[in-house]
Amino acid sequence: MNTGQSLITIAAMMLLSITVLRVNNNLLSTNSTLMDTKFGVLGVSLGTSLIEEASKKAFDLAGSDDAISDINLLTAPGSLGPASGEMYPNFNDFDDYNGFLDTIDTMPSAKFVLKCEVCYIDPANPDIKVNYRTWHKKMTVQITSPSMGNDEKRDTVKLSSVFSYWYFR
Repeated sequence: MNTGQSLITIAAMMLLSITVLRVNNNLLSTNSTLMDTKFGVLGVSLGTSLIEEASKKAFDLAGSDDAISDINLLTAPGSLGPASGEMYPNFNDFDDYNGFLDTIDTMPSAKFVLKCEVCYIDPANPDIKVNYRTWHKKMTVQITSPSMGNDEKRDTVKLSSVFSYWYFR
């Protein structure tokens, strides 16, 4: 083998090495994206389950037995949250989930932290919480996990749902 053939062989080996590294990098990037997507979907599922669980409860403690006709009977905005002695999973109304914090570490794939906030909202502008009683409460659930994203860019799944009180006579 002469010098020209040796140089061609070395160039071919370098080209093959670069191609293998490029393919490996693309596979790792794709795998990372797939895992982030999997954990995101799992986070959405956990948040949706919590919102649906809360939506099955009474709108307010005052209306858990009878219908409410006076808005002043609703829980004061500063008192939203579980009443004394109430513990999850034995909440009896929607606003008991205010301040709720739970860590789900029973799954083999990842650990998730769920954080809830419940507030009164004006239906004309549901993105802004109000400091007075209305017939509409909004639950916002934030789901985070150390497995979602990397240290520089940690993903947070945020879900919201408005629960309104309607009484038909």
